[in-house]
Amino acid sequence: MSEPVRSRGQIRRLVLRSGESVVARCRDFCRVALTDWDWPGPTEDTGLTEEERDLAIEDVLLVVSEAVTNACLHAGGPTELVIRLAPAEPRGHGAENGAPPRAATGVAGDLRIEVSDRSSRIPEFRPRGAPGQPGGNGLIVIDRLSRAWGTVPGETGKSFWMEVATPVPGTPPGPGGGASPDGGP
Repeated sequence: MSEPVRSRGQIRRLVLRSGESVVARCRDFCRVALTDWDWPGPTEDTGLTEEERDLAIEDVLLVVSEAVTNACLHAGGPTELVIRLAPAEPRGHGAENGAPPRAATGVAGDLRIEVSDRSSRIPEFRPRGAPGQPGGNGLIVIDRLSRAWGTVPGETGKSFWMEVATPVPGTPPGPGGGASPDGGP
């Protein structure tokens, strides 16, 4: 394994073709990227407990699973998964004495996850089904665990993107953002 990337942006792409286990392949691909990047950062640098760190990673993997599953069920299958690690944002330390704010050494940046498919259909919330019945909750999960999400049209379909913020110690999961900056859900 290489040295973890902690503050500069990175991108990983996985081209997807039809086949079995696409959701598992995407989760595995994402897990390897998060491990390589040491996202969200080591506990001693982030202030996160091991449990908070593990839960943040599992939340990202759940978002990936739901987005890829939705592409399989409603958009003819995913064609590409892209994971972007943004550079770590300055945390404001040192600003009190006039020094410019610096990024915390071991803190990773926010994530942007994109799942492309061949459909131009925009994801939308479905009415709730009968309690205990599967289905209809994927977008609700994505909405709760992502800071924001939306779509970008492409020449042969769309890209469904989600942003996941780097966790802060002691904060409950899911910032509840959900609405995209372009005004759509």
